[in-house]
Amino acid sequence: MSGSDLFEEDWEREVAEALGDSNIEELEDLTIGAETGRDTSGTVREGRVQQVSGDMVLVDLGGKSPGMLPIGEFGKDRKSVPNPGAIVKVVIERFDEREGLFILSKRKAEVEAAWAALEPGATVEGVVTGMNKGGLEVEVRGIRAFMPASQVDIGHVHDISVFLQQTIQAEVTQVDRRDNNVVLSRRKLLEREKAATREQTLSELAEGEVREGVVRNITEYGAFVDIGGVDGLLHISDMSWGRVKDASEVVEMGQRLQVKVLKIDRNKERISLGLKQVMANPWDGVEQRYKPSQRITGRVTRLADFGAFVEVEPGLEGLVPIGEMSWVKRVRHPSEIISEGSVIEVEVLQVDPEKRRMSLGMRQIQDNPWDGVASRYRPESVVKGKVTRLADFGAFVEVEPGIEGLVHISELADRRVNRVSEVVGQDQEVQVRVLSVDPDNQRMSLSLKGVSTSAEAVFQAEEADKEEKRKRKRPRRGGLETGNDGWLSLS
Repeated sequence: MSGSDLFEEDWEREVAEALGDSNIEELEDLTIGAETGRDTSGTVREGRVQQVSGDMVLVDLGGKSPGMLPIGEFGKDRKSVPNPGAIVKVVIERFDEREGLFILSKRKAEVEAAWAALEPGATVEGVVTGMNKGGLEVEVRGIRAFMPASQVDIGHVHDISVFLQQTIQAEVTQVDRRDNNVVLSRRKLLEREKAATREQTLSELAEGEVREGVVRNITEYGAFVDIGGVDGLLHISDMSWGRVKDASEVVEMGQRLQVKVLKIDRNKERISLGLKQVMANPWDGVEQRYKPSQRITGRVTRLADFGAFVEVEPGLEGLVPIGEMSWVKRVRHPSEIISEGSVIEVEVLQVDPEKRRMSLGMRQIQDNPWDGVASRYRPESVVKGKVTRLADFGAFVEVEPGIEGLVHISELADRRVNRVSEVVGQDQEVQVRVLSVDPDNQRMSLSLKGVSTSAEAVFQAEEADKEEKRKRKRPRRGGLETGNDGWLSLS
């Protein structure tokens, strides 16, 4: 290698060090601008910190004239001020001919860099500095941006002032440098993130697994629960092992809970969830906890025409049939003796865990009037009673509270009876003869035959009176009939 070649390499290295990140044209522009006073304001340059003196920072721009900027542009903390030799990006504001220095601005350079990064679809971070009726004002790296209220969140936000002074991330939707107009949308960013999370969740989700979710919406048929960007339906029938009338009785908005994935339809993107499935099934082992003849207490949850449902523990209900409610009273509807919400004592009659049924009794808690009835009512004894019901086949007579006997239609009178009402009426007091007593089946056979009863006498008198009236109204031969005054008249 010749001496001229070595000289050329040394020269190129010195030039490169002098230029730094600038090229010769930029360096010439700075030099000419400094010497001729040509306007170079707004030019973005990189420089090297030469010296920090007092409140000013001196920067070497690679030309004859250095630049200067206030130390405050690096922040309030002096620790943030760079040391000599550090590279900084600045904007040339003007050239001070008297001082022979370029006046620089680091903040403006940051703003220029921020504008360069602002483009539709970009994600930016900013601080909410204010609000108006239309939305929020957001400062993004020194640039004032606007976010419409409809773009603050995915759902409706009643009070957007909660975002004031918060640092948020958003997506740039519009940029107009000429009018310094920037529009942001936090909603689009959240929707994009939710879609990504939803896709990942759907790909990972499996039936049978248990996940934590947040209640997002409550309806009359259940609740929608977010289990990671995906909303699943928690049907009202899968909320509790017990009977649920309203979903709000079990869950509330924003509540976190553990749910089990019951079914996934990936084509329709539908997910069925269960809450009771993560709880112990109260019917498991029920036959060990509740034995026939065991007395327990429970709360009446529902009344029906055929009986009352009683909850004996959370999620476990038994039925008290209407016929098991009272010994002494004929109950037409459970509301006659109990009401919903009341706590009552019952006796376990039968438990069927396979069919999930439990039969309960109320009258078993009371004294049974049929106990000792055989000794109180001997066959052929005559007792007083009250007719409680009429049927086609006979009449039921109550001889004491809770004890009814049947007088069959064949035992109503010595003659043939076509209708029970011919002999006795509802609520009529009668005397009856005991035929037989069956305490085990709670049956008593009665008879009116051979017993003096005013009913039969009344019946016979009424029949005789009807026959007499028919005879009186029968016309005489010859067209004559007797009037009420006893005179004869032609008909």
